[in-house]
Amino acid sequence: MNAKEYLSQAYRVDRMITSKLQQVQSLRELATRATSTLSDTPAGGSRNNHRMEDIISKMIDLENEINGDIDRLVDLKHGIVAAIKSVPDPDHQVLLELRYLCFRSWGEVAADMRYSKQRVFQIHNDALQKITVPPKD
Repeated sequence: MNAKEYLSQAYRVDRMITSKLQQVQSLRELATRATSTLSDTPAGGSRNNHRMEDIISKMIDLENEINGDIDRLVDLKHGIVAAIKSVPDPDHQVLLELRYLCFRSWGEVAADMRYSKQRVFQIHNDALQKITVPPKD
């Protein structure tokens, strides 16, 4: 794995967490609709009860996955922070933090650092050469 791939992992995990949170929200909305349907249904509607149990079970499973992903993201970010701090140039560190920890676009990084995009790309390439990717567990 090269430096850019290593640093980009946090963004991918963060997007995955966001996606799963949206799925949980969708399941909650579905559960809310199912609950209102159950309250309007005459007694003896066991089929809907099973559906509600399935929705709740899926929500719990997804929330457990999210918690695991969050733990993974925190660990990954700790490793990325250590790798970035090992780069001696402060401009390189700032750029890497903005891009790979704050998930800023190249335009935002350039504006924050008051450089052209072209200069930011040059600094980025230099910074990547100085990153040491930790060995995979």
